[in-house]
Amino acid sequence: MSKSGRESYKDELAKLAFNNERIICIEADLGGKNHPFEQSHPNRFFNLGIAELASIDIAAGLAEAGFIPFFSTFASFAAVRAAESIKLAMGYMEKNIKIVAAYGGVSGGWFGTTHHCLEDIAIIQSFQNIRIACPHGELETRRVIQEAAESQEPYYIRLARNAVYDSLDRAEESSCKDILIEGAVFTNAKLCLISIGEEATELCKSIAQVNDSVVHAHLCYVDLASLKSYIGDLQQLSDTFLVVEEHRATGSSASNLALLMPECKVYSHDCGEKWPIYGGTHKDVLDYLGFGLEPLQQQIHLIGGTDGF
Repeated sequence: MSKSGRESYKDELAKLAFNNERIICIEADLGGKNHPFEQSHPNRFFNLGIAELASIDIAAGLAEAGFIPFFSTFASFAAVRAAESIKLAMGYMEKNIKIVAAYGGVSGGWFGTTHHCLEDIAIIQSFQNIRIACPHGELETRRVIQEAAESQEPYYIRLARNAVYDSLDRAEESSCKDILIEGAVFTNAKLCLISIGEEATELCKSIAQVNDSVVHAHLCYVDLASLKSYIGDLQQLSDTFLVVEEHRATGSSASNLALLMPECKVYSHDCGEKWPIYGGTHKDVLDYLGFGLEPLQQQIHLIGGTDGF
């Protein structure tokens, strides 16, 4: 059985650390009991508690000394509360820090608005020089953690909570920076669905499997440099795109792709402008925000107009 993104991260980092003594694991009271890294490498595991700005600053010092610090907390507390430290340490000074931000979007469900984060990608994107990854499922999450550990670049890795999904098939030698494509047609499709993150990818998979007019492109990396690298391949697929992302439209990947492809039609299926004040499961909150299979199908129908898709 597959693991959730959060559990995959902890397990993969603990494994990597056996062969790389420079890897450090920093937690902010989110690691839970029996953290595999703490059990295997207690001298390199630090729980710094609710001190996100200080944690990033400490990570910057560790990176300057040649270590590879991975810091994990809620996405809202990383991207929003620690924004100033991220801007300076990771954006401006490009320190080799890896943030693993769990509970992205509204995956916290009952935890409420304080623990939801529909703005993180927009915030991190604006700082420049930071790789942003939104892996789907266990295998892709493990691959992203491996790539982050090998890279000298600062990383922001957005994960969800406890949902378990099987990643899309990816060649063993392929990087997660490569686009994954599925569908009946691979060129000049009437519509290309672009999925970012776990829930979006599940929605796009279900539609592409039953609609031959639609091609599905899954993007794992969504920082500006990565988005620019995708443009040529995306324009081979279609000239009409619907980006599905558990995020606000402002600062979303859809808004960046619209600027990068001014000759194409780029639409967004996102979480809208409301605050996610409704308490419930992850799906309940997404339904409240108008993000899901039925509203996505309706949006596809509207984009298709009289010709349909």
